[in-house]
Amino acid sequence: MTPRTPSSGSDPKNTAEAAGHDRPAPAKKAAAKKATAKKAVAKKTTAKKAAAKKTAAKATAAKASGADTRKTAKKAATAAKKAPATKAAPRPAAPEPMAPETVAPAPAAAWRPEDPALVAVGIGDRERLLAGTHHDPHSVLGAHPVPGGVAFRVFRPYALGVTVVAGEQRAGLRDDGEGFFSGLLPLPEVPAYRLEVDYAGTVQHTEDAYGFLPTLGEFDLHLIGEGRHEQLWQALGAHPMTHDGVTGTRFAVWAPNARGVRVAGGFNFWDGTGYPMRSLGATGVWELFVPGIGEGELYKFEITRPDGSRTLRADPLARRTEVPPATSSIVHASHHEWGDAEWMAHRADIPAHEAPFSAYELHLPSWRPGLTYRQLAEQLPAYVKDLGFTHVELMPVAEHPFGGSWGYQVTGFYAPTARLGTPDDFKFLVDALHQAGIGVLMDWVPAHFPRDEWALAEFDGLPLYEHADPLRAAHPDWGTLEFDFGRREVRNFLVANALYWCEEFHIDGLRVDAVASMLYLDYSREPGQWTPNEHGGRENLDAVAFLQEMNATVYRRVPGVVTVAEESTAWDGVTRATHHRGPSGFGGLGFGLKWNMGWMHDSLQYMSHDPVHRRFHHGEMTFSMVYAYSENYLLPISHDEVVHGKRSLVSKMPGDWWQQRADLRAYLAFMWSHPGKQLLFMGQEFAQGAEWSETRGPDWWLLDPNYGAAADHRGVLDLVRDLNTVYRATPALWARDVHPDGFQWITGDAADDNVFAFLRYDTDGTPLLAVSHFAPVVRPDYRLGVPDDVPAWLEVLNTDAARYGGSGVVHPHPVKPEPQGRHGRPASIRLTLPPLATVWLRPA
Repeated sequence: MTPRTPSSGSDPKNTAEAAGHDRPAPAKKAAAKKATAKKAVAKKTTAKKAAAKKTAAKATAAKASGADTRKTAKKAATAAKKAPATKAAPRPAAPEPMAPETVAPAPAAAWRPEDPALVAVGIGDRERLLAGTHHDPHSVLGAHPVPGGVAFRVFRPYALGVTVVAGEQRAGLRDDGEGFFSGLLPLPEVPAYRLEVDYAGTVQHTEDAYGFLPTLGEFDLHLIGEGRHEQLWQALGAHPMTHDGVTGTRFAVWAPNARGVRVAGGFNFWDGTGYPMRSLGATGVWELFVPGIGEGELYKFEITRPDGSRTLRADPLARRTEVPPATSSIVHASHHEWGDAEWMAHRADIPAHEAPFSAYELHLPSWRPGLTYRQLAEQLPAYVKDLGFTHVELMPVAEHPFGGSWGYQVTGFYAPTARLGTPDDFKFLVDALHQAGIGVLMDWVPAHFPRDEWALAEFDGLPLYEHADPLRAAHPDWGTLEFDFGRREVRNFLVANALYWCEEFHIDGLRVDAVASMLYLDYSREPGQWTPNEHGGRENLDAVAFLQEMNATVYRRVPGVVTVAEESTAWDGVTRATHHRGPSGFGGLGFGLKWNMGWMHDSLQYMSHDPVHRRFHHGEMTFSMVYAYSENYLLPISHDEVVHGKRSLVSKMPGDWWQQRADLRAYLAFMWSHPGKQLLFMGQEFAQGAEWSETRGPDWWLLDPNYGAAADHRGVLDLVRDLNTVYRATPALWARDVHPDGFQWITGDAADDNVFAFLRYDTDGTPLLAVSHFAPVVRPDYRLGVPDDVPAWLEVLNTDAARYGGSGVVHPHPVKPEPQGRHGRPASIRLTLPPLATVWLRPA
């Protein structure tokens, strides 16, 4: 262990008063000195026993941590039952003077009772340590050179005695009351030492937490101060480590408004009094290395606010938490060994907007209710791979207190929810998906956070993560608080969080929730409830800068990752590069993909109409092509569309059960062939009739062979599997998604027939013909114009096939063009259009 340097402690040239200690007692004669020393040693045991009885009588159970389930500040007789690096040992009857081999033996007692003021903690420091408002406890506690030797000061509430141990040498410290112990040893320099702390019934052996230099370097602090620490999670939070040859845990937290911060946890019975942290300058970071603390320990930060009150807070950068409703943070170190090297090496080979991208969205806690991450790893990859999806998109997995929020009100931004297991268990699931060839996206929520008093809200007593202006802080829709995107440390917290999931958990993409609520100052606000930006506009310039920084940083550091914006407005340049300015004057936001909320709304509106009325709403299906290439789009049928009275996807369709399923099949094939990537929420792949419930999950029983209508649901499931199979094998359906030359209408105005027909093209010009017919009748010999350079067309998918539950109107033989022009083309083909169906054909 490296002892603290003399310059970090008291100045040997200063008097006790200058150092902030009590005034020295008057000098005594040598004979009086010896008599006092002998008296003190003789009376020590009796005094300690009396002190122990008094302390035990006064000790009471303290407030519970987190979910108010663990008691703090045990009685002195109970406190010693659990302590870090504890080993029971008999307490010596009389401590021997410390005399290491390299130092001449002390001629007198090991500590000097005639100089208590020079050694003991001064009144001012003592009061601040007891009140939890000391910014630099290391300058007072620990071992420090002073005139006449080395002063040892220890603060251990409920202890009966403290002994300094250096090798074979031991020296008892004087009990100064209220948990303070001190002693002056006649040594020329600070030795390597340990503490032997005597509690009722046991003795704790440990290194002194206040004998260590800071564990954070100047470069870390510089980056934190600038708001540019891209791996912030490696600096802040709780980290098991070996420091100066000693194992323990480094705690660090950003709390610039705090008057003091202490660590409280299971290892000190939630009484942080004896564990004050030091402030590391102007960064607002507080730090403490606690020897003997390791993985699995519960902890929180006890913060003294500017008004002197105290609050117990979970660690904002905790990498593991308790299972809700408990709220404590847990010391964690990862031991997962990744097996997805091949996936990681090739995921950046093709940009997402030029690759097949078919995502299965799911809510992990309810996909198979009751399964853990590791149990999900046994079932989910096989299921998704069988259906042919390229990716899964996980609804938020970061820790959240209320399950009914589905994860969209986050309190633990750096911790996967403990409901399903540990962080390493979640890594195991991601690893299994990668090894099955499936990419993993997760919903990320940087727009807001809940007001829970143990989490981020007014974290250190004042607005910190939220905006100081109440009009900017309060989210009008969800009762939450919005992040202060203009504060560099807050931006750093969020940008680093995006990187954390991608780098530490190998996440392949982030779907950013509620982007529109971040971009506009007047989002869901009435006039007078918002303040314009510096240019008089409604754009949130701080949020724009944050999103640009996040995207640019993620794409720079993590090749192959894609960011996806859930953005519901016409903001210009959501997927444009950040350094390219658009007509609005803003650089692009830098996302890789954007949810096409307009397509989703319009197409579902069309499908909800009775077929006889659809011809009056034809434009709802064609309007998306007016703006299809303004952004890189993903077509979402997400969880939001099948909850809160909106009905499941199949239940949105009109007509009887057969027509509903036929409409659903035709709609899904129309979606898969439309320019843009696609996303489908769990349960819709087998036509679940009920809305999704996070407590029940998908109705898997619909697929049970013993259920009478199971074949109806399996038919839709089989179609989804075939859609993905043909889609992935047909570059015309994905390679030119963001290029206008990848799409051509055959007919987009056949409203009276409820027909939509178009061509999709590969990079080499190979076409695929998609025809959707949304009327419940058969139309024989329906003529469609086609290119004259394709000798024959072969049907590769028909949603009316009998195996899907359709009527079986299919084209088993190649269809040859005729030299009769139609739809502005020199050739045409005649098809029999099935009822409520989509047909795909490719060159034979």
